[in-house]
Amino acid sequence: MLNQPSLQTMLERNPARSRYILVTAAARRARQLLEGSPPLVAIDSTKPVTIALREIAEGRVICEFPAKGGVK
Repeated sequence: MLNQPSLQTMLERNPARSRYILVTAAARRARQLLEGSPPLVAIDSTKPVTIALREIAEGRVICEFPAKGGVK
């Protein structure tokens, strides 16, 4: 059985409701964890992506919409 919540559950709980934004946020947070940021949730896993996904699922990390107009 998977340790993480389902993708559908995570999309429903997240205001962005975008897989792209969810994956980008998880990757960015996993990178922060690798660089030494402390985890925001108690979890048995040591894998940064698993920790990042759990943090997003529990609402500790928020995925935001990108600014309109994009990067110039």
